[in-house]
Amino acid sequence: MIKYKLICKDCDISFDSWFSSSVEFEKLKKKKYLNCYSCSSYNVDKTLMAPQLMNKSKDDKKVESLNSKKLRKKLIEYQKFIKDNFENVGDNFAYEARSIHYKSKKIKKGIYGTASNNELRELKEEGIQTEEIPWIEDKNN
Repeated sequence: MIKYKLICKDCDISFDSWFSSSVEFEKLKKKKYLNCYSCSSYNVDKTLMAPQLMNKSKDDKKVESLNSKKLRKKLIEYQKFIKDNFENVGDNFAYEARSIHYKSKKIKKGIYGTASNNELRELKEEGIQTEEIPWIEDKNN
């Protein structure tokens, strides 16, 4: 695995992302699978990075593992809250969001679902606010 610091050349936001290799990064960029989390632009590229020269100690790895577990637990809590308080509209998210935004549909509670990057970009251009969160599949089902 390789970690790159990326920058969106449209909105100047920088962020980190992991890739299996530098070749994988190039493939994803060429196929336009890399986009900015803030503005959904595909104008994303690597920035200058300093290599990490030190090996992690066992204590560092334990802390990292604990942080990963805490993050996973928090994401699962968010997902439970969303599932309990919002309506899952599945792949119809963009359609339902537009219906609500343009007031052709009354709602009792908010919605959640899935949408492509293009759909999210179009919603943003129309002034429809959306949020993205990582979704952890429930392995208990």
